[in-house]
Amino acid sequence: MSKINVSIDCVIFGFDNEEKKLKVLLIEKLVNPYDKKNLNRQLALPGDLIRLEEDIDTSAKRVLYSLTKLNDVYLRQFQTFGDPKRVQASKDQEWLKNFRQEPSERVITIGYISLVRMEDYIPSPSYFADRVIWEDVQEIPLLAFDHNDIVENGLKFLRHELNHEVMSELLPRKFTLSQLQELHEIVLDQKFDKRNFRKQAKNNEALKVTNEKQKGVSHKPARLYTFKDLN
Repeated sequence: MSKINVSIDCVIFGFDNEEKKLKVLLIEKLVNPYDKKNLNRQLALPGDLIRLEEDIDTSAKRVLYSLTKLNDVYLRQFQTFGDPKRVQASKDQEWLKNFRQEPSERVITIGYISLVRMEDYIPSPSYFADRVIWEDVQEIPLLAFDHNDIVENGLKFLRHELNHEVMSELLPRKFTLSQLQELHEIVLDQKFDKRNFRKQAKNNEALKVTNEKQKGVSHKPARLYTFKDLN
């Protein structure tokens, strides 16, 4: 009977306040790093096998840090992916043959969601990742393995779990109601009436108005808000 491996794959979401886009962090890797003439590259989610001595959450933190240098960020398990053929595509086998003794062995992966304020973190590649790239969730190219499905399911989970705890991880610590509305509209992929949204937001017990306003803007500066449970 063949061995079954267990891995971690991380879907790292960030909200780009300037471009008004929800993005996911991808790693770029050489398909065959040992062949100097083969420059074919592949995009993927940060992921790796769980070590025998690790618990699952510890492994997720290690994988995230070892491939992107991200540390001490929101990290939550959301789904397991176990299609028996998820690593059998020829494009994936070519890469696995350079890193696994038994590249055809089955791999079950545990999906984790990570949320970061893009202005607070500068990810950098490490281990077998050559480059890290923030990609618009609406423009995700073909990824390794079943990572497109993992991103799609991660986004569904994010939409279902969109509360003040999640929003506080994506928005600046102090934000305008317009930024709050933009985040809702982008994540949920729907438009909201501005007046009704602001009315509901101001009735949200988790929201706290500050005495500060925007600085360095060409238009009338808007009032800044924060979440009550944040320092």
